Amino acid sequence: MSTKNAVVSLEDVSKHYKELKALSGVNLQLAQGEVLGLFGHNGAGKTTMMKLILGVVSPEFGKVSVMGMQPDDKSAWHMRAKMGYLPENVMFYEQLTGLEVLTYFSKLKGKNKAHAKQLLEQVGISHAQNRPVKTYSKGMRQRLGLAQAFIGEPKLLLLDEPTVGLDPNATAEFYRSVDELKTQGTSVILCSHVLPGVEQHIDRAMIISGGKTLALGTIAELRSQANLPVKIKHQGLNSDIASDSLLAGFIHEEDSLLVPEHEKVNVLRQLLSNQSLTDVAVESANLEQVYQYYLSQKVASSNDVKKDVA
Repeated sequence: MSTKNAVVSLEDVSKHYKELKALSGVNLQLAQGEVLGLFGHNGAGKTTMMKLILGVVSPEFGKVSVMGMQPDDKSAWHMRAKMGYLPENVMFYEQLTGLEVLTYFSKLKGKNKAHAKQLLEQVGISHAQNRPVKTYSKGMRQRLGLAQAFIGEPKLLLLDEPTVGLDPNATAEFYRSVDELKTQGTSVILCSHVLPGVEQHIDRAMIISGGKTLALGTIAELRSQANLPVKIKHQGLNSDIASDSLLAGFIHEEDSLLVPEHEKVNVLRQLLSNQSLTDVAVESANLEQVYQYYLSQKVASSNDVKKDVA
């Protein structure tokens, strides 16, 4: 993808806070309608990346471009009106009602009270729209924060831990909203520590640690690069597996095999040829396993460097 066509472009971007290298040499091209999952431990550089995209801070090195403009430029105010942002710790004026808060933010983006009411309905707190925010639970405040981020059908959404405090139904509704915005061409960067449930809603994953990119690609690409095995569960074979020259080497547990991706088809053919087989299921490495793999590689690499120095 060319830099010109990207909604967000980071080219060899670095950001330092005195001695702390928050980001070092980061590259990213985010397409229109693409949902990117941004993952990393606390202090990895996720929030700094979002601040750079928002134009709150400027890079020491490299170039940041959002919708073709430099986000920290004073002339980029109209571009910011096309962005939605949900910070990790969302805060509002506690004495105002939910409707008053959202109406205020809606007017800043040229939207009216009716738009605010529609969004409160969308996130499931219209029943509490006339109550002061100070009476809201953590989950309700998070929903109000999501409604604020959705104002004006933004072209770019930055969401930092958006499902924190949400119950399973609210989380499912949130992802439905993200999926709908994606179909409308909205680009999304989603930071989350809660990895289960995220995978089917993102197009690519970016894993960062210590301000550096460890991995960037689709989940399938990252699985392939990591060469993570496929888990194949079977029923009905019992001791037949141990006596099979092909399958015996892949035994993981009594009812499962761990198989390299390139051997998957051969192993499945062999399993299906056995008349004792009653069921079979294939499980590829999930997002959490992919994430843990790349973090473990970073730790192993760091340990090797320490040994070399010693």
